[in-house]
Amino acid sequence: MSPPRDPAPWAVRKESSRGRLHPEPESATRTPWQRDRDRIIHSSAFRKLQYKTQVFVNHEGDFYRTRLTHSIEVAQIARSIARQLGLDEDLTEALALAHDLGHPPFGHAGEDALAAAMKPFGGFDHNAQSLRVVTLMESRYAAFDGLNLTWETLEGLAKHNGPLHHPSPYVAEYDAVHPLELDGYASAEAQVAALADDIAYHAHDLDDGWRAGFFALADLQHLPVVGPALAEAERASLDVPPPRLRHETIRRVIHRMITDVVGETSRRVAVLDPASADDIRRASAPVVAFTAPMAEANRVIKEFLFARMYRHWRVNRMTAKARRVVAEVFALLHGHTGLLPDDWRARAGESGTARAAATVCDYLAGMTDRYARDEHLRLTDLSVSG
Repeated sequence: MSPPRDPAPWAVRKESSRGRLHPEPESATRTPWQRDRDRIIHSSAFRKLQYKTQVFVNHEGDFYRTRLTHSIEVAQIARSIARQLGLDEDLTEALALAHDLGHPPFGHAGEDALAAAMKPFGGFDHNAQSLRVVTLMESRYAAFDGLNLTWETLEGLAKHNGPLHHPSPYVAEYDAVHPLELDGYASAEAQVAALADDIAYHAHDLDDGWRAGFFALADLQHLPVVGPALAEAERASLDVPPPRLRHETIRRVIHRMITDVVGETSRRVAVLDPASADDIRRASAPVVAFTAPMAEANRVIKEFLFARMYRHWRVNRMTAKARRVVAEVFALLHGHTGLLPDDWRARAGESGTARAAATVCDYLAGMTDRYARDEHLRLTDLSVSG
């Protein structure tokens, strides 16, 4: 890894941090964002990511990505970009590690089912749920709920995909207590974490789909970025076995995307000439971005993955089952809160209410794939004890 650059003027700086909702003494050995990163890593929600689906359900194979391995890969890519741009690597890493904490079981299938169930009660969005996890759901400290992360980490988590002009009910509720300036952009560090998510997502889904046999080498040759990376890997790796060729291709794809982001971001910064992190927040457009050709390439890759992987009949079957599990568990527990464990039942109150829906949603969103499957059996199968 290259040595760190001097901090850019527009990087977030610890000297200007807006602190925490609940004041705490500063650490003598760690920066505020190192502490945030460590709290995220030690959280229950982070540990459970290893048993949450990315595309393939956990039991389908040991080599496929999970939410945990995805988050670690995002963090590695994000740190690499942040280092080249002179940004705060620790804040960038903390945001990358936390960005999927609110994902429910079974990947996007679980999220879609939960969003449908919660539609009468304000909906469900995993980004908003991630903020809810770190500000409310984690129970590790005597003095407060949540992890009491810094303003900069919470801001980046809430709006790493851009300004929130119509925030979800919980984000709006939290913003009223601890304003996060939702109508502006997040820091460059948060923007880097968001782009690193895209890079990791496409690269490892190509890797997993290739490994699973959803497409072959010949299917990738026409794809922008991927095709040239494959051709280069073949020239540089004559007669190597297919697994090595796959890895050689994917690492070249990642390298090209990172190089593109760094180049385009440097160009945008030169035009904007920001003097501080707040100048990034007040900008009229994102500062961290792909070039137009790379953004188009990502769109084409995404379309290919949808057609050949995300909508493959094997994935469709698992997706259909996952949606049914989440929908049925939600309906059963929301309609009869007496089926919930004691501590959750006390929070839920009367069956069928908005309060019960919010509680069941939190309960379900925090489940791993395995726990959701087992809970469904406990609720529906007479041969399984509760």
